Amino acid sequence: MNQTAIFIDAGFLLSLGGHRAAGTTLRSAFTTHYEALIRGIVQTVKKNTGLNNLRVYWYDASKDGLFTEQHKRIGLIPGVKVRLGRISYNGEQKGVDLRLALDLVGVARNGSASIAYLVSGDDDLAEAVEEAQDLGMKVVLLGVAKSDSRLGVASVAEHLALTADYIETVSNQLLDSAFTKVLGWDKNHSEKTSLIARASTETEPKPAAKPAVPTPAVMAQKLVVRAASEREAEPEVVYSSGGQSSGYQGSAAYEQRELKVAEEIGAKVAESWLAFTTQHDVVELIADKPQLPPEIDRTLLKDCAQVLGEWKTDQQTIRRTLRGAFWEYLDKIM
Repeated sequence: MNQTAIFIDAGFLLSLGGHRAAGTTLRSAFTTHYEALIRGIVQTVKKNTGLNNLRVYWYDASKDGLFTEQHKRIGLIPGVKVRLGRISYNGEQKGVDLRLALDLVGVARNGSASIAYLVSGDDDLAEAVEEAQDLGMKVVLLGVAKSDSRLGVASVAEHLALTADYIETVSNQLLDSAFTKVLGWDKNHSEKTSLIARASTETEPKPAAKPAVPTPAVMAQKLVVRAASEREAEPEVVYSSGGQSSGYQGSAAYEQRELKVAEEIGAKVAESWLAFTTQHDVVELIADKPQLPPEIDRTLLKDCAQVLGEWKTDQQTIRRTLRGAFWEYLDKIM
């Protein structure tokens, strides 16, 4: 049928819109006007194609795959179908990409739409895109414009971009109207929270399950974080597993600008998190140091990827710098 279908990876879209509005992908730092966002995307597709839209498929994850009040509200928007994956014990999304891929191929196989608009950047969807194309459907990537990206859009895997028929973008005006920063830096709140949390950790006994003396693994990780934040490591020659290539690792392998950006992002995420968190959350975080909760760690990586790109964020030196800067900021204020 000559109509469109829209497939939205909510985690991808909310990360881009939230980062634009609040400078971080931490969902607590911004609000999303879902009706305006979805309506704007549908109108963009309608303007570009002149075709009616079959349905908007909205993919997100939740604990045990159950609808939250927010998901119910989105699902009640006319023409929207919410599909949920699960959030695993370590905070990772499970089943979201699979559900999107199955729906994309299913709509193509049934001939329910002639053009699919895909709002995602995940390379894992490339095979599903190709299958849908083989069944006669055009697949268009709908992204967020980024002028300094070679692809012209933000956070989209190159393989997925090459697989799609073409790329279009949503307007900046739509994102600005749909996402609102709600988190402001409150120095008094942060200092009060940190002081109360520190007092609590000094007076309350730690759980028996947590050893008083750091394990060798923890001490080694602390030394690595300290080395990444305080001094530049000496370059070391490293070799690939095949023994065919060589290179360098350590801080010397990265431009100082990139490490500086990672430090700034780590501190900014710590500042944002501390500005709205509770005393209980801070106490739990300190008790688990240097381990970071999955939500915070994921935010650090996503925020860094927005600036430096996915492949650079995958480097262990960048990741250690991010986490080290997060803890360093908390240590300074506490």
